[in-house]
Amino acid sequence: MKNSVLKGALAALAVVGVAAVVKKAAQRKRFVKGIFEEYRIKEKSPFGLADKIREMNDEQYQELKGKFKKEFASRCRHRGFERKENVAEA
Repeated sequence: MKNSVLKGALAALAVVGVAAVVKKAAQRKRFVKGIFEEYRIKEKSPFGLADKIREMNDEQYQELKGKFKKEFASRCRHRGFERKENVAEA
């Protein structure tokens, strides 16, 4: 009896985990699709994005780079990583 309850709980937890991953992937896909539409990139591939970046001036590139950093930045804040960044800057 205990074993089947445990299996059921683990299965429910796995379903929730898969749903969270699918939701995050859909959000990121919408973000990238929005970038392609905003910058009028016809070729929906990394090569099309690279071609558009080559055409951009520095200000446009920094704006695009900031958008990607904001969207894809890790939400994990480890103290060890912060120290490594500070050491790298020095």
